[in-house]
Amino acid sequence: MAYQEVTTTGYGTRVGNSFKSIGTGFVLLIAATALLWWNEGRAVKTAKMLEEAGGAWVEMPNPSKIDSNLDGELVCGTAMATTEDSLSDNQFGIGAKAIALKRKVEYYQWVEHSESKSEDKLGGKEVTTTTYTYSQEWVPSPVQSSQFKDPAYQNKNMVLTTVEDQDQWAENVTFGAYKLPEGLIHSISSREAMELAISEDLLTQFDKATKAAYERFYGVQQPAQPVQPIQNVALSDSAKAVADSLQAVNDSINKAMESAQNKKDFEYVHQAGNVLYYGKVPGSPQVGDVRVTFEKIVPAKVTVMAVADGDSFKAFKAKNGKRFQTLVMGKKTGDEIIEDAQDANSTWTWILRIVGIMLVISAFKSIFGFLETILKVVPFIANIFGFGVGIVCTILGVVWSLIVIALAWLFYRPILAICLIAIAGFLVWVFAFKGKDKLKELAAKASNKTAPQPAPVAPAAPAEPAAPVAPTENTEA
Repeated sequence: MAYQEVTTTGYGTRVGNSFKSIGTGFVLLIAATALLWWNEGRAVKTAKMLEEAGGAWVEMPNPSKIDSNLDGELVCGTAMATTEDSLSDNQFGIGAKAIALKRKVEYYQWVEHSESKSEDKLGGKEVTTTTYTYSQEWVPSPVQSSQFKDPAYQNKNMVLTTVEDQDQWAENVTFGAYKLPEGLIHSISSREAMELAISEDLLTQFDKATKAAYERFYGVQQPAQPVQPIQNVALSDSAKAVADSLQAVNDSINKAMESAQNKKDFEYVHQAGNVLYYGKVPGSPQVGDVRVTFEKIVPAKVTVMAVADGDSFKAFKAKNGKRFQTLVMGKKTGDEIIEDAQDANSTWTWILRIVGIMLVISAFKSIFGFLETILKVVPFIANIFGFGVGIVCTILGVVWSLIVIALAWLFYRPILAICLIAIAGFLVWVFAFKGKDKLKELAAKASNKTAPQPAPVAPAAPAEPAAPVAPTENTEA
């Protein structure tokens, strides 16, 4: 059942908080304006850097051999990223020859969720009802249930063990005859599950420690009562068939259990594939269970675009100071890499623009929100006025953002900005001045269409041809 908490905020407190939010609104407005300005500059500088890199890169035909002629050039080549480094996870006694070892930990915990609904009351009070619900979920870190609102769920969480996430990277990763720098090594993403080979002695230690933690929280588990043997009774053929099938199922379960024991499956610790599970039943988790997943980064074919620097690489530095180097999985051409980078730059530019505009709108709402709060003594009127304030703040936010973006364009790309302003001015002139003549012309055409027209004269009917005269015969008088 959900737990609810009801709080009431007085009119005076609400008005005071709304006036305090004015300062927060101005701070947010300054930060959002700075974000919009910085984003336009970042986009322009990145675009110019990519344009410069796109015209400067050269193909590295054979990365397996160091070419002194390419030293200092922005190169693009494809080769296998490999390593001879052996990495080890000392806590679990495992290791592998890999580019990286990754350990991810999850805890099964009670998680608190909240949903609030506010209602304005006559006189300016606000009643807020917060509903708290709880669910069991896998989360990346232990949850402090002592802070839960519902007393029934407080101190319900525990963990059988505590393990930290960990990433280990090889220091020596080669790209053909070259050595990859750390920044490019961390871009390799060829993940694979790491088969575990934890020693039985270590698993036994883990099992004992986990059992002690389990019993401290859940209590000592009572051993299962032995099943009484079934007395010999006469069975029908159909009942005997059912019994035989049940026996076959039991045999298969026992074989599965035996195979699980061969895979070092203990009472409170279970090793399967690349997962180490702390808990009694992996398929039916309980609060406090922990699962640790192990992965490794293996050698893979990659494409590098960077400046050749002896037997290694360094970032390309453009004329505007922006730096660029990248490693992508698989084989790609330099043009494809530049195009992808340009698309990413455009995408991030629009994302940050939208975020900046939304922050500006929120800032104006914080600044002018006190106007609506003052009228909360009559909620109906306040809601109508608040709707209008919201529209005005949205318009102000959009206009403010466009002005900031336009000024940034004037600063970072003045030629393009001046051209756009000239075009905009021309369009305004056309619609403001030439538009009058166009309207007069359209009005004249409309009046001509509506003016009465003289009735059309019906054309005269064509004369019918004269009937032919029959010839008369000569007769004698």
